[in-house]
Amino acid sequence: MFSLSMTVQPQVTVPFSHLINVLHSLKSSVGSSSSSTCSSRKHKEHASDSPRHCTEPVWNLRELGLSDLGTQQLDELVNGVLPRLSMLEAPLPLGSQIAWRTSHLSSHSFFFNKHGFSCSPIPMSAQVLSRQQLPPFESVFTELQHWPVLVQSRGFKTLRTKTRRLQSNYERPLESEGFTPSFMKGFLSRDKGIEVESLDILTKNKNVPDGQQESFKRGFAEGFLKAQALTQRTQDSLRRTRLILLVLLLVGLYGISKTPFLSGLDSALDPVQIKNVTFEHVKGVEEAKNELQDVVEFLKSPQKFTALGGKLPKGVLLVGPPGTGKTLLARAVAGEADVPFYYASGSEFDEMFVGVGASRIRNLFREGKANAPCVIFIDELDSVGGKRVESPMHPYSRQTINQLLAEMDGFKPNEGVIIIGATNFPEALDNALVRPGRFDMQVTVPKPDVKGRTEIINWYLKKIKVDPAIEASIIARGTVGFSGADLENLVNQAALKAAVDGKDMVSMKELEFAKDKILMGPERRSAEIDQQNKRITAFHESGHAIVAYYTKDAMPINKATIMPRGPSLGHVSMLPENDRWSETRSQLLAQMDVSMGGRVAEEIIFGQEYITTGASSDFDSATKIAKMMVTRFGMSEKLGVMTYTDMTRQSPETQAAVEHEVRLILKESYERARALLKSHAKEHRNLADALLMYETLDAKEIQLVLEGKNLEAR
Repeated sequence: MFSLSMTVQPQVTVPFSHLINVLHSLKSSVGSSSSSTCSSRKHKEHASDSPRHCTEPVWNLRELGLSDLGTQQLDELVNGVLPRLSMLEAPLPLGSQIAWRTSHLSSHSFFFNKHGFSCSPIPMSAQVLSRQQLPPFESVFTELQHWPVLVQSRGFKTLRTKTRRLQSNYERPLESEGFTPSFMKGFLSRDKGIEVESLDILTKNKNVPDGQQESFKRGFAEGFLKAQALTQRTQDSLRRTRLILLVLLLVGLYGISKTPFLSGLDSALDPVQIKNVTFEHVKGVEEAKNELQDVVEFLKSPQKFTALGGKLPKGVLLVGPPGTGKTLLARAVAGEADVPFYYASGSEFDEMFVGVGASRIRNLFREGKANAPCVIFIDELDSVGGKRVESPMHPYSRQTINQLLAEMDGFKPNEGVIIIGATNFPEALDNALVRPGRFDMQVTVPKPDVKGRTEIINWYLKKIKVDPAIEASIIARGTVGFSGADLENLVNQAALKAAVDGKDMVSMKELEFAKDKILMGPERRSAEIDQQNKRITAFHESGHAIVAYYTKDAMPINKATIMPRGPSLGHVSMLPENDRWSETRSQLLAQMDVSMGGRVAEEIIFGQEYITTGASSDFDSATKIAKMMVTRFGMSEKLGVMTYTDMTRQSPETQAAVEHEVRLILKESYERARALLKSHAKEHRNLADALLMYETLDAKEIQLVLEGKNLEAR
């Protein structure tokens, strides 16, 4: 497996094992001995009763490349290399021959296991005392004790031993490629360093001309520096990115730690002591206040009602449009009873984490029971108490409302805790929530009537500086459908207008300005309208005012203007004396006649060819009233008192009859307006001229113009 190379004259390199075999043959031939080494070995084997076979191949001089050597040279070579082989010529005594032993145990090296002795030099004293003839092969190693022979140790090659060999600068012969797997070659050779090639050698290998070598080196250096700078920038960018990601991670972890999912689910709730809000601060909803007065009595003296065996109400549901004062009523209940007030919005119970809403409900009622008697107010109840539906998108959405139902009327009583809920969408509430035993009372909070609006306006006017001559009832009459929040905004807008104009107090003019701004939008003074369009607008609005003024059942006029505001170029506002809970047929026809007055005025003054599109909204309102009279109110003599809710399901004959009746009512209204304007043509022209001069006229000024009186200079 291992071979030792030696060099002789002429320079021929042969394996050492081959050289031993041929030298045995040469020694026999030079000494004129006819006996071969193999035969002498056989003689020894027979003598020792240990049969051995000669397996070494026999080589000749031609095969070893030594055919050119002479006899003298061969003799010198044999005597120099194998001096002890001459002792083998004489036959040895039988007793002096050494028998080979068979060992079944593994020795420390492969060489010792094969040949029976170690390759280390044998001391001379051992040779003399033993008086034994050494075998030829052992004698060779004795003479060649200074030759570097590598003997394989029994064991396995490891990376550590290989590393030590590399560090000792020992180069072992290359092994055959077929005996080492490719992956082991890469693993064992990974410690070998890459040979660095200098720039001069690189230029020489690349055949760079001498004149271009400096440029090549300079370009190589510049490229290296740029690559190094790019690498540095990349590393800096990576460091910054890692820093940013680390900061974001820390911020995210901090935010998660602050969420109810990790840091407790709002375990502590602080009640609000309300002492400055009572029923005196609530205006325009007298019926709702009367209903809630009983709740206040329950909270003040519960023994008064439980003495007769009655139970305190568990919940009060406030239902009404937005801005009507539901939250203010709940605060007034707590203020009147002087009990702790817990406020919560329905959206606060909805979180992305499962179970947070139910936990907050439990905490809220736990705090309420600990501080009973008290008031728990849940605003926008429909967001937490909506109808329960089976939805795969929100499988846990019912936990919150289930917890609320259990807390309000479950196994554990909650004596002394009144729950007040507010919503403007009662249809969305779950039926189990609005049943008796949970929300026992349902109080409707409607929009205020004219009396309530007057009270609300006067209440907010007390908070600002106003002209004593202000009549809140006039503003209240012109704000039909306004809620308490709308009226508060109206007063605030009037105060801002007075401050912009530099006035010391708020007058009726600012209140009218704020009302028109809320109803119809801001004024468009920047709009450039030519004189002809202004004239058409003045006669159009005058036609509405004349018909409204001289029609019996029409609403009183409040103001007429040709100032552009919002989408309209002018308008006439009308105020009812009181809130109308129902309307008569005469009142509906009067409204239609007033709507027709604008188009009739254009046709009379400017002719049929010069009518404009300004009456489109008037026709819409008139047509709507006519259809309602025929299909809903039963005010048609031909169709009778039958209602037609869905015209698409009616027969073609019925649809044609309804359309005919609507056309007839509209035509009669148009003719009545025409007759009225023709009979008051002078008043019509005077009012149009006044609008062109003053742009805006109130009710008193309109009356003066129609009576033929002059207006005072403004």
